[in-house]
Formats: sequence, C-alpha cells, structure tokens
Amino acid sequence: MDNQFFEQIFWGNTVKQYCIFLVVILLGLLFKKLVSRLFSRALFKIFKGFADEVNGETFVSLLLKPIESFITFCTIYIAINNLSHPLDIGLWQKSKTKIEVTIGDCLDKVFLFLIILSIFWIILRIIDFMAFVLKNKAVKTNNKADDQLVPFLKELTKTLICFLGFFVLLGFVFEINVLTLITGLGIGGIAIALAAKESLENLIGSFTIFLDKPFTVGDVVKVDGIEGTIEKVGFRSTWLISPDKTTIVIPNRAMIDGVLENVTLRNYRRVNFFIGIVYETEADDIKQIIKAIGDFLTAHPDTQDGYATFDNFGDSALNIQVVYLVKNMEHSKYVRVKEGINFKLMEIVKEYRSDFAYPTQRSIGDHPNKA
Repeated sequence: MDNQFFEQIFWGNTVKQYCIFLVVILLGLLFKKLVSRLFSRALFKIFKGFADEVNGETFVSLLLKPIESFITFCTIYIAINNLSHPLDIGLWQKSKTKIEVTIGDCLDKVFLFLIILSIFWIILRIIDFMAFVLKNKAVKTNNKADDQLVPFLKELTKTLICFLGFFVLLGFVFEINVLTLITGLGIGGIAIALAAKESLENLIGSFTIFLDKPFTVGDVVKVDGIEGTIEKVGFRSTWLISPDKTTIVIPNRAMIDGVLENVTLRNYRRVNFFIGIVYETEADDIKQIIKAIGDFLTAHPDTQDGYATFDNFGDSALNIQVVYLVKNMEHSKYVRVKEGINFKLMEIVKEYRSDFAYPTQRSIGDHPNKA
C-alpha cells in the first residue's frame, strides 16, 4: 500500500520523486554552512605550511560564501534532476539534426554555468588569501618593493584567472571550440590591439615601473606637478594619496612618460622665495636684516645652506631673496618648519625698523621725510 502511494503520479512525477526532491533540498540548505566550513578547514591544511603565521579563520571566512554557493547550486541541480516533468518538455528542435532541446537541457546549461562560476569564485578567493599572506610577510621586510609587487601580482593573476574562466564557460556551457576562437582572434588581432592600445601601454608601463623601480609604495612623488604618496601600483594605473587625503589615479603610461620627481629619495627640499620690505628702510638696516636672516637659517637645526640677499628694486618694495634647504621629513613637519621660519622672518624685519611692503602709488614730488 505504501509503495503504491509513493508510485502515484502527479503532474508527470511520482510522489517518491517529489519526496527525494524535498529531502535533497532540505539537506543541502540545512548542512551547506557546516559542510562549507569543514571543506574550508580541510582545504586550509594544504596552505598551512605557506600560511603558518595566519589564522585559519581568515581562510575559512574568505571561502565560506563561494563554497556555500557551490553546494547550493549542486544541491538544487541534483534535486531537480530527480524530476521527470517538466524537464522532459521539448522547447525547440535543431533545424538540421532534428534533435529536440528540452527544458532539462536548458537547466543543465544554466546550472553548469553557475557551478563553473562558483568554482572560479573559490579560486579567486584562494588568490586573495595568498596575497593576504604575502602582504603580511612583505610588511615585515625592509624592502618596500615587496609591498608594491604583491598587489600587482594579485591583480594580474586574478585577471588571468578571469580570462581562463571566460574560455572555460565558452567551451563547456556554450560548446564553442575555444581553439578555433583563439585562432580566429589572430585574424582580428591587429584591430583588437589598436582598440586596446592605451590598455597595453599602461600594462607595459606597469612592468617598466617594476623593472626600473623609480619609486615604491610609501614614496612621495611629483608627476607633472601632481604630488602624492604612492598607495598602490596596479597593472593599469597608479594610486596616489595627495597631502589633503584625496585619492589620485594616474595611468601607468603617464607615470613613465611624464616628468617624475621622487621627493622621498632626496635628502633636502629647497625653499626659495622673496620678501618685499618698504622703500623707507635704510641701507644699514637692510644689511642687518640680511645678516640676521642668514645667521638664523645657519643655526636652525632643520635647515642647511641658508642665506638671504638684496635681490632687486621692485615696483613697490625692496626685494630680499631667501633660500634654504630643509631636511627631508614628513610633509606635516615640513610645513611646520617653514611656518616657524616665516614667523621668525617677520620678527627680524620688525626688529630692524622696517616693514613689509604692499602695492602703493605716490604723486610726483612726494618724499617719505616730507612733513
């Protein structure tokens, strides 16, 4: 009697088929997280020697979602394939071979597509983990080139994996002859190369940066007047953080073609500017001001080769040139040193009976000593 009940057919399927469908779905949904965690821990044992200093939970947290997706897709696919109807319903016939394409065939392609995607998602997360481990190891070394190389290799590897995944999908899901496709691309290779000209130039620029090493992550650079700290070097662009904490993205081609100044590599920063004092200042006072400025810059602990000279007669001021070198330091400290020097210059000018000039006009015959 029980067997007869399970063999009853409703909408093209037996009761037994519906029960198997529900059981598989429920088991898959209930245990997918547990199975995912167990599988992640088992997979971590392969990388344990490589990542001996990293907590296994980091690996598990990265792989949990993609493995859950893989299990979910596999579970639903197995459950659905236990049904006969409506999977056996034909949708169309191929014109030449007269082979009927059913709903089941279409679902097979859909789930194969999703399963392959989830597999490559797992691979990409493993690459993220390996990059995380390498980045932690690079931080402990004194060589900053390691910090720059790891993100670049991570992006490059993930891009190659995505291309591989694309061709795998074309071959297995859409049944396209990949070798024929690649051969065909050779015919249109010139057109593709021209269309991707800038991308290729940026990619070549990234390799040039890693070979020549004009800078590393953490260096302060100036590129065609743009200043910032190197944050990341990708295979298409370089990321800078400006002094006002703005993210600036510059194509790698521009980084190697433009005039690049590595501020970090220099020992000093040169400061050169003019101050204008009033024409009423006596010559002896000007000499005293110049000497006082020079003595102050020479004695300053953060400057070198500092001096001041009476440069020229301006339209509204006597112009004194001030030049000095500041020891290379963090930008915040650098601007504070300049600020302190500027305040001291103001005190020196006031001390020797002068003042700072501003644009003025006098009538003919006016004289500063005229009553």
